[in-house]
Amino acid sequence: MGTFPARGEIMRIRQWMPPLLGSIVLLLVVPPVANGAPHDNGSTVASLPPPVQFTSEQDRQRTMDLLGITSIRPGANTHSPNLPNAVNYDESKANPYPNLPDPLTLNNGKKVTTAKMWWKVRRPQIVEYFDQDVYGRVPEHVPTVRWEVASTTHEKVGEVPVITKQIIGHVDNSSYPAITVDIPLTLTTPADATGPVPVILQFTYDPKVMAALRARMAAAGPRPAPFPGPTWQEQVLAKGWGYATLIPTNLQADNGAGLTAGIIGLVNKGQPRKPDDWGALRAWAWGASRALDYFETDKSVDARKAGLEGHSRYGKATLVAMAYDPRIAIAYVSSSGMGGANLYRRNRGELLENVAAPNEYHWMAGNFLKYAGPLHANDMPVDSHELIAMCAPRPVFIGAGAPPPAGWTDAVGTLDGWVDAQGMFKAEAAAGPVYKLLGKKDLGTTAFPPMETTLIDGDLAFRQHHYGHTDAPNWPTFLTFASRYFNGPSLPTTAQK
Repeated sequence: MGTFPARGEIMRIRQWMPPLLGSIVLLLVVPPVANGAPHDNGSTVASLPPPVQFTSEQDRQRTMDLLGITSIRPGANTHSPNLPNAVNYDESKANPYPNLPDPLTLNNGKKVTTAKMWWKVRRPQIVEYFDQDVYGRVPEHVPTVRWEVASTTHEKVGEVPVITKQIIGHVDNSSYPAITVDIPLTLTTPADATGPVPVILQFTYDPKVMAALRARMAAAGPRPAPFPGPTWQEQVLAKGWGYATLIPTNLQADNGAGLTAGIIGLVNKGQPRKPDDWGALRAWAWGASRALDYFETDKSVDARKAGLEGHSRYGKATLVAMAYDPRIAIAYVSSSGMGGANLYRRNRGELLENVAAPNEYHWMAGNFLKYAGPLHANDMPVDSHELIAMCAPRPVFIGAGAPPPAGWTDAVGTLDGWVDAQGMFKAEAAAGPVYKLLGKKDLGTTAFPPMETTLIDGDLAFRQHHYGHTDAPNWPTFLTFASRYFNGPSLPTTAQK
């Protein structure tokens, strides 16, 4: 059996709506990955310049200038079907580059035939490509985080007594006091638990942002009815597990103007990024890893059973975190689309070029812009199936909603065509050979299944529900899948009573 080496959006709420709501669920374990940055003496710190102030457009143009890029191709357009770049939902036109990089072929052309070759040679090669050209590198010296429990409350969620802790992670900013980064984290565990429990951590939005989003969506017209049944939190508690939530924009803004602030700006002392510096997705994933650090110190949490869930852009961050942090035991990656589980070589729904646009480029490394300018998706040395393969041998559940009917552009985002469920399935299937090499089970098929088909018999899992851009309908299936690995006692939910 293969094991890890020693532990060590509704179309982005479409182009006219604010950042899409997402969620990430995560479980923690293991010591901090980063070392604290050396402290500057007082005079040196005092002489540092203030943070650079750029708009997203200015920062993106600066990066293009550094890379010698004169223009970026436009992404898929959801509003004008007669334009050359009109969004495509026709599967017969979705695979302009059908040949994917082989995750089990070394850079020198030699085939990977053993787990040792994967861990020692091929996986590091894939990681380097993602670091250099896709998500960027986490700096070697990221400041440490000091966690404190701000409050502890005994309450009920449904009919289940719980203990909720409000926790704050303070990032050491002594090297650059002009930028302060705090990481609020909420942890809820069953009050009646007799020992440490698994925990699911979710990236979620600030309540004010969510309220504004709901208001704008309501103004756009009638919405599909919400998925019925207990909340995901109640479902998790019914398993006897705990859950946690983290707002990733508290540690890194979801826009290019914020790249000289937040944790990225703090490490860079307020200066703009280098082309291979980390983007927001890796910064958010870094925040999830720091939450794992805390969970390893909390006696109510079984940090060996830490799960991660995220929806839409936070689905992207979930997959990135899962790939890079081996402590995460399982992931539910919901509607992550381009930049997440979908193949960059696909042409269905959102394109690589959309992710390189001014409203999304900050998720990625600056070098990513090359593939929307002088280069194309087929020039990329990796694709998203290899990001999924980086998660091996740990279990990954990928979910999505229904696409729009034929001939409809889904311009108001009521459905989930933008994220390309079939492309994500293809990527997950293409990661299967790595799982099998490591002694695990793949999806069991390479044929895209009918809607509502549940594929959870392997260590790679997939399901497409018939609702819209939401993670809610797949929660019961994911928790059934996760129960194979966590095996916790069950507690009744309000609905079960």
